[in-house]
Amino acid sequence: MRKSFAHALVLTAVVAGSWCYLGSTSAAFGQANVAAKHPEMVPPPVASDPAPGVAKPSSTNFPNVQYPRIEADGRVSFRFVAPSAQKVQVSIVNQPFDMTKGEDGAWTYTTAQPQAPGYHNYWMIVDGAITLDPNTNAFIGYGHMCNGFEVPEPGITWYDLKDVPHGNVLIKNYWAKSTKQWRHIYIYTPPGYDKDLTTRYPVFYLQHGGGEDERVWIEMGRTNVILDNLLAEGKVKPMIVVMETSAVPGAGGRGPGARRGGPGGPTTAPAVAAGGGAPTTAPAGRGARGRGFGFGIGGPGGGAYGQFMTAELIPWIDANFRTIADKDHRAMAGLSMGGMQTRAVTLANPDKFSYIGIFSGGTITPTEITDKSKVKLVFMSYGSVEGGAKGVKAAADALNEAGIWSVSYVSPGTAHEWQSWRRSLYAFAPLLFRD
Repeated sequence: MRKSFAHALVLTAVVAGSWCYLGSTSAAFGQANVAAKHPEMVPPPVASDPAPGVAKPSSTNFPNVQYPRIEADGRVSFRFVAPSAQKVQVSIVNQPFDMTKGEDGAWTYTTAQPQAPGYHNYWMIVDGAITLDPNTNAFIGYGHMCNGFEVPEPGITWYDLKDVPHGNVLIKNYWAKSTKQWRHIYIYTPPGYDKDLTTRYPVFYLQHGGGEDERVWIEMGRTNVILDNLLAEGKVKPMIVVMETSAVPGAGGRGPGARRGGPGGPTTAPAVAAGGGAPTTAPAGRGARGRGFGFGIGGPGGGAYGQFMTAELIPWIDANFRTIADKDHRAMAGLSMGGMQTRAVTLANPDKFSYIGIFSGGTITPTEITDKSKVKLVFMSYGSVEGGAKGVKAAADALNEAGIWSVSYVSPGTAHEWQSWRRSLYAFAPLLFRD
């Protein structure tokens, strides 16, 4: 299982300087010059004491279901009834743990360590077969359906529903001529979009990770809730957010079942994996879209999805929503594999995007940007428990020295997981479309 939150805070102290390059007393003159022209990044509020303090069922449970239960110290307890089973395990972020059978036929397990705040995937393994817990909701991840639990973060409300104006989340289908298929897409429109029919908006394309699809940034990432709250506080510009699966028919490279990894991400055994992606027992290519689909990161036009995106998705969005249809009002970001895909697509299409966000998906060097005048912002982030956290500030510093505005952020105490990406979204969104 991933390191405890307390252990993660120790590591965070080492890399805390990479939260943001702005305000660094050692910044070179060129960096300070670039920083002075732009708004400062504001890191998301983080609880000083991560322990929930009160034991209660996970918010993802069905009504009146007690397990999974979040204990007062942040540990998590599970209960699964399988009287005839010989062995039952609970797999938490893709690492299995043996459960203990009671006389009533119920199997139980409580984590040895507190879990970091935020959402975490889990599922049951019953006599070797992956099985969902029927008492809580299911979510896509690791190339198959999973259960999930949410560890609350005391005193932190910026990703909670509040009594503020709310935007809409639309679920649409559109026909892609080039691939001869219907595409499924989630679109967030800001509060007031349907009332003032004259206002046009910038567009933010937000990509999922490996083994996931278009729904995750709403279901686990809470994108609409985070933006609603930021808008109510006047911290972000109103924008349209487009969330689509990155899978395209016949593409090579990482398929829907690919394990989420990449630079600084989990690429080794499941015992150290802290984020999504398919379990190592899953057949190659297994995922939400089935066989024959892949991501094809890299290559002409940013790869198969980059070509699809510029030929099909962007024109459809611009034709069906009130967008400001130019590169200065278009952003793209993604988590893990989606970050790597964002990197490939935006660098290959500098006339389409001005704002780039890479969450746990690597970094960008100055030599990879052919025309620095076309890039308004490069944002790069990691969780502090991820290996990539150690180099993200240096990568941002190098871009700033080259005259390309770049911001780095490290999420305290989190690994390759949703709390890192929720916080990254909170830090990134207020920097968009400010020029």
